[in-house]
Amino acid sequence: MSTVKIGLAGAAGRMGMALVRQIAATPGAALAGGFDRPGIPPIGRDLGDLAGIGPAGVALADDGLELFAGADVVIDFSTPAALHGNAELAAQNHVPYIVGTTGLGTEEFAALKRAARHTAVVQSYTMSLGVVLLAATVRKLAAQLDEDFDIEIVEMHHRMKVDAPSGTAILLGEAAAAGRGVALADVKDSGRDGLTGQRRRGAIGFAALRGGNVVGEHTVIFAADNERLELTHKSADRTIFARGAVRAALWAKGRPPGLYTMNDVLGLDDA
Repeated sequence: MSTVKIGLAGAAGRMGMALVRQIAATPGAALAGGFDRPGIPPIGRDLGDLAGIGPAGVALADDGLELFAGADVVIDFSTPAALHGNAELAAQNHVPYIVGTTGLGTEEFAALKRAARHTAVVQSYTMSLGVVLLAATVRKLAAQLDEDFDIEIVEMHHRMKVDAPSGTAILLGEAAAAGRGVALADVKDSGRDGLTGQRRRGAIGFAALRGGNVVGEHTVIFAADNERLELTHKSADRTIFARGAVRAALWAKGRPPGLYTMNDVLGLDDA
């Protein structure tokens, strides 16, 4: 198997460091380089040293132009604001683009769709293989359990997380909505406070908790009269997201242009 040269956008962050370590530990993968925003202290330092694994022979850059021109695949865990330029570079260089950035809005998804006309784009609210399989299970359960079962999604993350609900919670909500044949936007219920009235039949509720250094915990609850089904996934380390992202990168090389998900990477049946 030929080596896949993987570049990193947002490389100086916690996920970037986890990805540097995961690439080094993955047969068939090699670190092509990484970049982050200009002016931050780590710029110019060796990425391997920054990640604690010793010299990797590539320094953290403050610009993505060279990386997108030379990498086989680029993984992006940066910010929604940075995504627009990165997606455009991926399209211009026909480089497969793996997006794990959360907090995306309409404009960011439009940018990904434009890029997907020119290269393979894999976007997921989570790169955890366990969560992707959980979402597939949630979809099947939602298709079988009617609106007598209320669906609630509870998530908890570390105090530094800036978006809520989490991308993973949204992914699980979309899976539940798809199972019931509805759009999540039409049934989503989050941020309850005060006199809210009775729970809307068919709603999918969200609750977001923040505190400590929790990497990520998600529970999907199917609650009916006299019985309740709960499915929970707990993340202990960011390695699980890095492992899934690198797997997606290896899968994406050589794929035709298009917008893909982790279901495609894992070969799950969306039907």
